[in-house]
Amino acid sequence: MQSHCQQHIFLLPLVMGVPGAYSEAAALKAYPKCETVPCDHFEAAFKAVELWLADKAVLPIENSVGGSIHRNYDLLLRHRLHIVGEVQLVVNLNHCLLGLPGVRKKELKRVLSHPQALDQCELFLNELGVTRVTADDPAHAAQIVVCEGVRETGAIASTRAAEIYGLDVLAEGIQDDSDNVTRFLILAREPIIPGTTRPHKTSIVFSLDEGPGILFKALAVFALRGINLSKIESRPQRRRPLRVVDDSNRGSATYFDYLFHIDFEASMAEPRAQYALGHLQEFARFLRVLGCYPMDTLP
Repeated sequence: MQSHCQQHIFLLPLVMGVPGAYSEAAALKAYPKCETVPCDHFEAAFKAVELWLADKAVLPIENSVGGSIHRNYDLLLRHRLHIVGEVQLVVNLNHCLLGLPGVRKKELKRVLSHPQALDQCELFLNELGVTRVTADDPAHAAQIVVCEGVRETGAIASTRAAEIYGLDVLAEGIQDDSDNVTRFLILAREPIIPGTTRPHKTSIVFSLDEGPGILFKALAVFALRGINLSKIESRPQRRRPLRVVDDSNRGSATYFDYLFHIDFEASMAEPRAQYALGHLQEFARFLRVLGCYPMDTLP
């Protein structure tokens, strides 16, 4: 009989999540025996899980060098999936320069990769003096190099991508920052039951009415209960990006209307987390819990 982990099927949507993408490595870190299925873009992964075509989806949400992936913050609100886990993946020594077999580094004139990967290797690429070309993701860049078969074209991807597509590793660990970490979220149709036996994290999104000190009041509900905030992200509301305030004496003013995404380090099974959200609901115009899940730690 197969174990529970072997029954999980994950969609890996680091845009063109082909085999060798970092999303695949994140899924295998969380569930070493899972079966992984690539997906061609982020929203397709959300829809596939909603339609029961896969059990879970693994999506990158932030990188220690490139910052937040805003598209996925927007999709979390548009779809009704729940965050059931997180994975922190160290990229160090994984950003490699790949080329066709027998090609030397100095022969390259153009290098392909995902825009964030290119940015993360800026110093190396400046010294190499090559043209940078964007691809949907690092593994897809490696695939393009093989398909085109042009000796002057290389890719930035992982050593696993090199093994899969038969490319040579011309240089390893080429990122500017050796402490390059990407955080991924694991999404599912149903939430998990939060516990208290290990550290948990809760992700929420909310909006507030305009007013002096209103954001301070929102954040204070956590500070008052000793709850640490590990992430704060603001996104303009797509359906209502602007707010117009009319005043008969002063005319009108236009403000951006924001949604606030917050991760806090507490389980929804803890009374302090329940009281904090109850307090926040008193002045939040909108509030949604995206998920409560065990925290992942770096190895």
